This record gives sequence, structure tokens and C-alpha cells, in this order.
Amino acid sequence: MPALRSAQWYSGDNRNAYIHRAWMRRGLPGDAFDGRPHIAIANTASDLTPCNAHLDEVARSVANGVHEAGGIPLDLPVMSLGETQVRPTAMLWRNLAAMATEEMLRANPIDGVVLLGGCDKTIPALLMAACSVDLPAVVVPGGPMLTGTFRGVPLGCGTDVWKLSEEVRAGTLSERAFLDSESSMIRSRGHCNTMGTASTMGLLAEVLGMTLPGIAGIPAADSRLLAAAHATGVLAVGLVDRERRPSTVLTKASFENAIVALAALGGSTNAVVHLLAIAGRAGVELTLDDFDRVGAAVPLLADLQPAGRFLMEDLHRAGGLHAVLAEVSDLLDPAALTVTGRPLLAELAEAAVWDREVIRPRAQPLRPAAGIAVLRGNLAPAGAVIKPAAASPHLLRHRGPAVVFDSVEDLHARLDDPGLDITADSVIVLRGCGPKGYPGMPEVSNTPIPAKLLALGVRDMVRVCDGRMSGTAYGTVVLHVAPEAAAGGPLARVRTGDMIVLDVEARTLHCEADLDAREPSPAFLAALAAPRRGWERLYVDTVLQADTGADLDFLVGASGDRVARESH
Repeated sequence: MPALRSAQWYSGDNRNAYIHRAWMRRGLPGDAFDGRPHIAIANTASDLTPCNAHLDEVARSVANGVHEAGGIPLDLPVMSLGETQVRPTAMLWRNLAAMATEEMLRANPIDGVVLLGGCDKTIPALLMAACSVDLPAVVVPGGPMLTGTFRGVPLGCGTDVWKLSEEVRAGTLSERAFLDSESSMIRSRGHCNTMGTASTMGLLAEVLGMTLPGIAGIPAADSRLLAAAHATGVLAVGLVDRERRPSTVLTKASFENAIVALAALGGSTNAVVHLLAIAGRAGVELTLDDFDRVGAAVPLLADLQPAGRFLMEDLHRAGGLHAVLAEVSDLLDPAALTVTGRPLLAELAEAAVWDREVIRPRAQPLRPAAGIAVLRGNLAPAGAVIKPAAASPHLLRHRGPAVVFDSVEDLHARLDDPGLDITADSVIVLRGCGPKGYPGMPEVSNTPIPAKLLALGVRDMVRVCDGRMSGTAYGTVVLHVAPEAAAGGPLARVRTGDMIVLDVEARTLHCEADLDAREPSPAFLAALAAPRRGWERLYVDTVLQADTGADLDFLVGASGDRVARESH
């Protein structure tokens, strides 16, 4: 065992060591300070983060594993973000959660950490923190919920919310029936059961090499998750012994493998922002263009909502993440390692597909080229993204007049106005939803379809926005437009009636107007809300744009685990 970091607090006979030890002697074994590694369990459990509420139970299994391996497990509650609960958007606090966790990992006498996350922003924030402090670390994803049913039909949480609510607006589903489905959708503990952001980031944490192999995608209610959590506790002690840190696992090869997996799984567009931010903390040169270069031609193999039919419980039953990765193993970089020290590819040797409806063979994909497409043009000089797998094929090449909304409030106020001049060929442009403009970059880009068009059978339109959309959402939505309107991007100068041209195959997003000759819309500038105080003001003043991960400018990179000064 190498020299333990925690010994900097606990070893010696001086007053400071006495204080550190004495206040921790609350049931710890007598040899707790005699060379046993201290492992923090960074736990995002919270009753206000429903998807993570079960993580206290998972933490107990981790702690048992740490004990078994000779370590000292220490519960460390960290900031938790409930995607469905917090206003104005959980993304406003992803960087705060990462910063606070980083500081607590650095400030405390710990030798390694197990990161417990589930809901959308929690795993990205934990990984960002772990990269910046670079202590031995491993992730335990909380897992998806079990499949609920309504009137005999499986419900995809998130995805079916969007679908059913649109049918209510179209008049094809009663409000009573819609509300009846509410009690059926969330069947068990765990995060969304679609291939939304939570599922995506849990799976990609494993592809990045930061989990015990085979754990990602185990349903939250499955007892095998607790067994894997126990094994992760054992592994965490071994990571300290081997000094295996995130910096030794997270390489360019790891991130490129994650991009391949993102495409094959039909994962969330939010993964683009999160992977860029994690790479920025890890010191790995990852760019927006890497997502197109590496992932564009990768086939979509997982037939999961929102791009397909099935749900996460089905993926696990059909063979799970490893079965999907085995189908595209020739596209994966063999140099990438996992926290076990073994190559990622070595974990796929025994992978098998048990249901070819859920996991398609490489020769018969759901879509032949399904990776995230990166668009550029005079509307998005720094780039924008679209998820072709979730879009309508006939809209991937489209020209139509813009109908512009200056804010989410403006959209809600006017979208269903019978007098609104809008057709199925129009392009809905929603601005003011980027990192600075909202602030926090909310999941509003998949705007509703106007009620009068829903009544005519329209279920998709081209939409362009500088915000994000839920990974459970679908549609022909161009999002993450950078620079955002509030940062002086050209989206601020688009006017209703301007012709917008989208060509996904050509990777272009263009406005047929001389945007450089215009000033930003006065109505848009008036709609921008000034940051008030505290974190919101700091965030707006320092947040970067979506094309680099929307981290804060002073948080990019790492500071290591060293604390120079004593506290007494």
C-alpha cells in the first residue's frame, strides 16, 4: 500500500493529528488510523431527487464492500439535483455541484471515493469533480426504474409524457386519461427508463472506464445492483492500493469510445455537453467536431425510446451495454482501460445478445448512421447539434420561414394563438435559452407543436434553439446553437419570416438573410432577465458556451488533491 493521503491528517503525535483522530473516534475500529484507506462515498441521495432516493441503500452495500477489503467507508452527502423538481433548470447547478464536490473531496482526509449518481446531472457533476481533484475514484450508477404500463401498454417515462400531452392538446386523448397514466409511469425506484440523459450518462460512465464492468444499466430495483455496489466498494480500496486515478483511465481513447457508444445506443444529446465538460476537467482535448467525426457513421443498434420501441429493462434483459458494444467492437479503441486496469474490449469477450428485437445486429440496424450530427452555418458559427435518430427523416433537409420566439414565456403566450401565422413548413426559432440567457440552458428546445397544427395531424416540425432538450424527447430539433443569442450569437438577429435552411447531410444550418447587417432584436434584449445575485450572477459572468461543455471558465482543468495548510 502506498503512503496514504489520509495520513497527512491522522499520523503523528502532535495536537493537530490528535484533533483529527479524536473527533473521528465515533465507532471506528481501533486500527482505523493505522494504514487503512479511508474511502468517501459521495452520495447524491435526496428525497427531492426522486431518481436518487434509493442511493442510501446502495451506499450501505458499498460500505460493506469497503469494510470487507480493509478500508474505512465514510458517508459524504453531496449536492443533489433533481431534474424533474428544481427550477429554473438543473443545468444551472451542475457546475456548482461539481465545484462543491471537488472542494469537499480535496478538503477532507480521504484516499479514494465512490461516486453514487443517477439523475441526469449527478453523474456528470461527480465525474467533473473527480477529474479535477484526481483521487482514485469509481462510479456506481443508480440504475433505471422498472417498466410501468398503462392500459396494457409499456410507458417510457419522459418520452410518453411528451407524446400523451400532445395528444391531449390535439384532442385525441382526454385529460382524465392523461392524468390516470400519471400513477402508472413511475413503477419503482430509479431514473428514467428510456434512453434519456440519466441512462445515457450511466452507460457512458462505464464506457469511459469509470465503473465496475457490467454494472451500468442494471435496474435500480434489481438485487444485482446491490451486489455490484458491494463489489465496487472492494474495488475502491484496490484503486487506492494501485494509485489508479481518473487521469490514468480517462484518455482520448476513452472519450472516443463513449462517442461510438452514444451513437449505437441512440443516447441523449445532453451527453455532448457533459462529455465535453468532463474532458475539459480531465485535460483531454475533445471537441464538438469529434462527435461528428467519430460517431456520425455509427449504426443505431439499441431499439429504445425515444428513437425506438423498448425500454431500459428490456436492454438489460437483452444483453445490456456489453452486448451493444460487442456489435461495434471494431470501432472501439483497444487502448482504452477501465478502473480494473483491464482494457474495455477485454470485458466484452463473453457478451451475448438474447433479444435481437431490442439489440439489432450490425447488418440490420435501426438506422445505419445515427451519431450526433454537428451543424454549422451563419446561424451557428461555433456549432449546433441534432440527433438524427430522434428526428423525422423527411425534415432532415428542409427550408422554411422562421417563426421567432424571444423567450419561453413568449412561446407559451403565443404558440397556440389561432391567429399565429405558422404552418407545418415553418421553422420554430426559440432563443434566450442558452447558458447565459436563461440562465442555465433548460430542456425546452423540443417546443410543443402549435395546437392548430396538431389538430391537422402534424406531429413534428423543424425547431431551432440555443437551449437543450430532454434525452427522453424526440423530434427534428436543432439545439445547443453556439454562440447563444444572449452571448451575441446570430440567433439574436433572426426575424420572423426569414428563410431557414437545414441540411443535416451537408451539416449546415443557414439563414437566408444578412444577419451581420442587423442589430439584435430589441424585443429579445428586453426579454433577457438580468442575473440577480449569488451563484446565478457568478454563473452568467463565467459560463462557457455549449460547444465547449458549458463549464465555468475558472473550473476547466484540475488542481489535484493537495491541501497546503493545516486547519488549526
